[in-house]
Amino acid sequence: MTLNILIPAALGYVVFLFVIASLAERRAESLRASGRKPRFLRSPLIYTLSLSVYCTAWTFYGAVGYAARSGLEFVTIYLGPTLVFVGWWWLLRKLVRIGKAQRVTSIADLISSRYGKSNAVGVIVTILAVVATTPYIALQLQSIALAFGAFAADQPLAPRQLALWVAVGLALFTILFGTRNLDANEQHHGVVTAIAVEAVVKLVALLAVGIWVVWGLADGPADIMARISEAERPEWEIQPGRWLGLTFLAGVAVMTLPRMFQVLVVENADESHVGVASWAFPLYLMAMSLFVLPIAVAGLTFLPPGMNPDLFVLTLPHALGQDALAMLAFLGGFSAATSMVIVAALALATMVSNHIVVPLWLSTRRRAPWPVPEAGDMRGLVLNARRLSIGVILGLGYLYFAVSGGSRALAAIGLISFAGMAQVFPALMGALYWRGASRLGAVAGLVVGALAWLYTLFLPSFGPGVMMSADLMAQGPLGIGWLRPHALFGVEGMDPLLHALFWSLALNAVAFIAGSLLSFPSPVERVQSAQFVNVFDYSRGEDRPSARGWSREAAENEAEDLLAMSQQILGGADAQGFFQAEARAQGKGGFLPDPTPDFLDRLERELAGSVGAATGHAMIAQIVGGRLVTVDDLMAVASETAQIMEHSAQLEAKSEELARTARQLREANEMLQKLSVQKDSFLSQISHELRTPMTSIRAFSEILMDDEVSPDEITRYARIIHDESIRLTRLLDDLLDLSVLEHGQVNLDIQSERLSVLLDRALMASNSVQPQRVFTIRRQTVDEDIALRTDIGRLTQVFINVLSNARKYCDATQPEIRITTRQRGGRVTVEFVDNGSGIPKKSQMLIFEKFARLTDTHQAGGAGLGLAICREIMQNLGGEIAYLPGQGGAAFRVSFPAVLQARPSRAAR
Repeated sequence: MTLNILIPAALGYVVFLFVIASLAERRAESLRASGRKPRFLRSPLIYTLSLSVYCTAWTFYGAVGYAARSGLEFVTIYLGPTLVFVGWWWLLRKLVRIGKAQRVTSIADLISSRYGKSNAVGVIVTILAVVATTPYIALQLQSIALAFGAFAADQPLAPRQLALWVAVGLALFTILFGTRNLDANEQHHGVVTAIAVEAVVKLVALLAVGIWVVWGLADGPADIMARISEAERPEWEIQPGRWLGLTFLAGVAVMTLPRMFQVLVVENADESHVGVASWAFPLYLMAMSLFVLPIAVAGLTFLPPGMNPDLFVLTLPHALGQDALAMLAFLGGFSAATSMVIVAALALATMVSNHIVVPLWLSTRRRAPWPVPEAGDMRGLVLNARRLSIGVILGLGYLYFAVSGGSRALAAIGLISFAGMAQVFPALMGALYWRGASRLGAVAGLVVGALAWLYTLFLPSFGPGVMMSADLMAQGPLGIGWLRPHALFGVEGMDPLLHALFWSLALNAVAFIAGSLLSFPSPVERVQSAQFVNVFDYSRGEDRPSARGWSREAAENEAEDLLAMSQQILGGADAQGFFQAEARAQGKGGFLPDPTPDFLDRLERELAGSVGAATGHAMIAQIVGGRLVTVDDLMAVASETAQIMEHSAQLEAKSEELARTARQLREANEMLQKLSVQKDSFLSQISHELRTPMTSIRAFSEILMDDEVSPDEITRYARIIHDESIRLTRLLDDLLDLSVLEHGQVNLDIQSERLSVLLDRALMASNSVQPQRVFTIRRQTVDEDIALRTDIGRLTQVFINVLSNARKYCDATQPEIRITTRQRGGRVTVEFVDNGSGIPKKSQMLIFEKFARLTDTHQAGGAGLGLAICREIMQNLGGEIAYLPGQGGAAFRVSFPAVLQARPSRAAR
């Protein structure tokens, strides 16, 4: 088999994965648009298969090589995760519950969230994860290069160049399907579905080779067992200490590796899926390990001495003329390698953007109102940071492969990464079960453990003379023998891996415990510790206890800044929907809820799903001034008496409810007072507006009764009487129109038309308002091609009024109006946003009242009934019109059904 066949096969397989991922993404988007959940894409089967990302090229290729070198010791790779999923499923369930409650996006996010939402902790875990995962990515690139080389032994092949192109291709795939958008849940349907398909491919491939070995090369299980007994070597002898250490290491890795945390916690759609995975995933691991030893023994028996045992899965069928089976094995190994790289790069990129790039960007900002989305979309910053991070991470993996020159033992590289990420384990266990664990202890443990791992295992893995001199490795720094990397503190004779694992975790745990005991947790740490350790004390429907992270002194005028900031992270529609729902829950209209501690807590959690808990916390703190709870506010959390805590919580809830009710009554009273003043002004203005044309009509009519009036004067006076009559009629029409609409007595004239045509008419009609001002109109006419069946005249009247108001009141030197349209399900939303100074918050609740005017009537013209009429029209059309704050100017949202169902009037009902 030549490269001319192998390379097209690999490219075809990649295209196949692209198609699978793309179809899954489109299916998920279409279901979300229709308000349904992608059940199959988030089923227990897909979830369990996605966990197979644990089985990388190390377990596909390296396990056979491991078995050939060490006998049954390869079983520890599978035994550790099996024990965790079977015996510690309650621990995994707690991880998933906390992940959902805290909306964590990565393991660094979870650790930093627990320890006071400290971004410093997140940075440490992120750097450790990048360094620890780099050798593992190099392992996958090496395995692919070795696989190509095994098939093209007689053809010139540059492994480094090949690995480079593979890294580039995987980076493009991950960027395309892992950073398409910023999801508040950080779930990637396309990637996960592709990983599930790859899980099936690599399992089928390994089983196919194993079945061929047992029943094709050998005469069945009895014969293969006899061959295993004959092939037994002294180095296959079981070493209990090493078995115990490797089993523990593999069990820790299945929880702490970034890629495993991503699929286990972040991508989890339902906590109940953990129960299915607790037995299904161990079965998958058992199937993957079933034929490892038979394949290893067959390779030792049928292949020439000196062949790389890591490639027995490939070279055995290839050497014996089974090219189709060899191709299947190649695709299985390719699947194992690519799935790991894709998920690991995605998880690490999320960590880098959330804990390094975005915090650095925030630190450069001054405290100021957030720009509107067109002025600087932070979603773009986060997505571009992740895309760049993916490229850098894969570049580091390739660099490690190129510098180290590769290793013939794939398992050794994998164990280095396992030991590196194991340094997170003490802080993780403390986060879940020890309320006294503190941020200082976590930082101390992580730093000490990481340095010990670097010194005793990671840097020596490059070999003498690369990162460490040969003299330092042999004699220790400055000739101090008890500080040698492989004989730390004079402990000699241990396996280098176990030596590094023991000392790094021991020093890590001691520093973690000592730092926690010698420091006092901050208020936020105390809150978070209660929420993590006692997560099951809260009902499943509640994400976390409310209103415990922020003080009650958050200023009400900061709600609009919070909305503007949230729109850049969550997107305009999602952020506005969240704020509107929160305002409605508080008994308020519009889009600006009161920034209560409970609301800030939920907003922080919503932002955490996109940018991480620490970053979301920092972004809100930048606006509200970082007003956190004090120690006094935490007395309920510190109390050991559940009855007192419950009573305190009830009193707090009642107090907040009373305060909210009082605030609403105060606002309603203020509004009524304003309306009373506006009503007097309105009646005065109406009287003036009615009296003026009637006076003119009466005066000029009396003049016309004079016999001495010339024909020219008669014509001129008659025209004045006509114009004043039209003016009077228009005013009376507005009053009658409002009355008819309010009583639901309007007869709707339902017709069909395109939305774009209505907007064209409205723009043309509104051009007569202050035509001397040049307005820039920004539209997306493609989005406006929506078929409507409604009262076209009434809807156009609303559009004209909104556009006319914008032309009257927009105070920008270069005025512009942005019109955006979207359709979701059967409803259409049209937003009109200008670039002026907008409407003050105190007046936003009054603009739709029929007695309200925000400017001098003589200056603006008319009686100020336009928006009140618009509100009544939209109610009759089954829609609504609302003022949208936080957009940088005056913004109105008009929403209505695309097809209006005929219904009786309110008067008839």
